[in-house]
Amino acid sequence: MDATLLTRDSFWDEKKPVAIAAPGKRPPVLTKAPPLVFFQTSGSMGKPRWVGLSRHALEYSAMMVNARLQVDENSVWGLALPLHHVGGMGVVARAHEAGCGLELFSQNWQEHNFVGWVENHKVTHTSLVPTQLHDIVLGGLRAPNCLKAVVVGGGQLNEETGETARGLGWPILTSYGMTEAGSQIATQGMECLRQFYSNAPIEKLAHWEWRIADNGCLAIKGEALFDGILTKKEDEWVYQQRESDWFVTNDRAELSDAGMTYLGRADLRVKVLGELVNLEQVEERLAFFSFHRIRRDSVVVLALPDARAGNKLVPVFDATLGMNVVQDVMRTYRNQICGVERLQEPVLLEDFPRTELGKPKRALIQNMVGAA
Repeated sequence: MDATLLTRDSFWDEKKPVAIAAPGKRPPVLTKAPPLVFFQTSGSMGKPRWVGLSRHALEYSAMMVNARLQVDENSVWGLALPLHHVGGMGVVARAHEAGCGLELFSQNWQEHNFVGWVENHKVTHTSLVPTQLHDIVLGGLRAPNCLKAVVVGGGQLNEETGETARGLGWPILTSYGMTEAGSQIATQGMECLRQFYSNAPIEKLAHWEWRIADNGCLAIKGEALFDGILTKKEDEWVYQQRESDWFVTNDRAELSDAGMTYLGRADLRVKVLGELVNLEQVEERLAFFSFHRIRRDSVVVLALPDARAGNKLVPVFDATLGMNVVQDVMRTYRNQICGVERLQEPVLLEDFPRTELGKPKRALIQNMVGAA
């Protein structure tokens, strides 16, 4: 779908359902669906489904993000994310809500070209994922002076990369969001740019309420929450309305007056020898020990069944990193970490599966390695 068409009032006034599908992908038939905007999501673990958001929810989210980031009619939003993801759609919605400029980075991702594009089009605000920022930092590329804010979402950015980016002039602000929330739930404010970079706490946007549910995961309630979900039953997509005002996420978090601190996905904690291990934390350590040679999305730690320990931890790397880099990182890790976080011999995948946003497809990787 052409992003410029989505900035027109006719799209936002439409009373028909629409599915924002990836290029070349067939969207579900929506004859029995309410007039929502549907986005496909499966995360890294779950089965594919389509989340339906009202146009009002998307616009309301855009209004709150614009307010947090001091966007006005003189601003220029730059779209460098896929439109069929809610993060990309959120950029378009913010440009429409503010009545400001929208520029599209239509090339394949290449960090040098992106920086030149930002400067040529005088982009003031944009959204990036950690993978893109990692490439920028690795290239030592300085930010154009026109940029006022870069929202980083779609995964947690480690503080070392974030601080290096700040040193290169990139005005990065951490956000936390999801498809079910129409984009962002929490976003650091512009005042954070006057401080050292930290990926926590992240201040809640004004239209959300939050709490920690009984299962220890974050629960949210607000005007931008999704209306319902399409799931496939046999050969038919079936719509199911959201039943509660509150939506319990699969993310663990700590909440304070200053905001939230993300603690990882609940389904990525496993027991080894009777002790809980956070797989995301192990992956963060591997990336840290690589000193920027390994991107956070180039390694996944799997928990495979083990008769004695309950689970054994197997690191899986993108083979394009090279065996020398992987062995060096593994050596450093083993010199620093022991006990229940001990790792088995690494696996290198020639075809390391990722989503369009660069996130590893955990379920597919688990199947590939488990079946080997």
